[in-house]
Amino acid sequence: MSVFTNRPALRWLVPVAAAAVVIGGGAAIGTLSANAEPALPPRSAAQLLVDLQTAQVEGFSGTVVQRADLGLPALAGIAGSGSSDLTALASGTHTLRVWYAGPDKARVALLGTLGESDIVRNGADVWTWRSQSNEATHHRLPAALAGDEAGHTGGSGPAGLPSTPQEAADRALAAIDPSTEVTVGRSATIAGRDAYELVLQPRDAASLVGQVRIAIDAEEHLPLRFELFAEGSEEPAFELAFTQVDFNRPGDSQFTFNPPPGTKVTESTGDRTARKPHDSGPAADSPTTVGTGWTTVLVGRVPAELAAGKLPAADGGAQPGNPLGSADVLGNLLGSFPKVSGDWGSGRLFTTKLVNVLLLDDGRVLAGAVTPQRLYEVAAVPR
Repeated sequence: MSVFTNRPALRWLVPVAAAAVVIGGGAAIGTLSANAEPALPPRSAAQLLVDLQTAQVEGFSGTVVQRADLGLPALAGIAGSGSSDLTALASGTHTLRVWYAGPDKARVALLGTLGESDIVRNGADVWTWRSQSNEATHHRLPAALAGDEAGHTGGSGPAGLPSTPQEAADRALAAIDPSTEVTVGRSATIAGRDAYELVLQPRDAASLVGQVRIAIDAEEHLPLRFELFAEGSEEPAFELAFTQVDFNRPGDSQFTFNPPPGTKVTESTGDRTARKPHDSGPAADSPTTVGTGWTTVLVGRVPAELAAGKLPAADGGAQPGNPLGSADVLGNLLGSFPKVSGDWGSGRLFTTKLVNVLLLDDGRVLAGAVTPQRLYEVAAVPR
């Protein structure tokens, strides 16, 4: 199996993970750092790119530690390294267990001090489970998706946030073009395995990304560590690394989910129908992109109530699984963002180390790993 070419690596996580084994608590973030620089035969950046694109991995399992320091505001119910809710991946340090045995058999478990959240895919069956609420949801993929080699719909973390070095690396590699400087970094020992390091650096000053570092297993050519640095920062804002990895293919039993006794099981009835081939162009409310590579800007639109910091009446109260809690909380949160204005209009600007979001008063939303000036330029062009 070609991890990056035939079945892009970022996609194995999406159909993932069930409720089986709780292994350990949170690993110390220090374990993400390599402590040795092994002597490896020289390889050029071009050779390492070929290694990634032609990797043949039939299966693996392991433990991944993830740390995110994106500069997000503190939101009750989201932050905290002890949380086992998938939304917690946006902040703090977390431990995950992962299993992969092909594009239609994959699993990930996010481990917290009080429980775990799991996603598992086994063919057309996709299960999600949260131990703290003891609730599970079963999805049955339509034939068009179940037969898709990639079997993907997006990232497994909040807003598509990557959850393994493979997923993060695949996204970064997709951005390689003349706007990127690609070099070889220092070799390292990660999870007991020797690795090369590939360094990607955007050339465009409008990008908030300073550098991406991908450690690649010297034998299996699978990413073992992924680090994303904001411009001007010496510490990664986002990093993922294996602390233990086994390249033997996991048995099929790892992908069989049996709800624990007392679990509330919901059968999903959501419309997951694939887009028909004759459907052309995005739907009226679908977001679009402007630009390419590192300075791509996502442009969308939200209801006028939300742009004004309010929720529709039906959603005005606290709802289970809604980290914002209520319309008042959301209004206060949006109201805390600074007001900005210019020839392009007016609105509020939400900033982090790696992402800026411009919420205009007319309901338009622009987001990207770019400077505010880049967002203002895009906002000034009628669409």
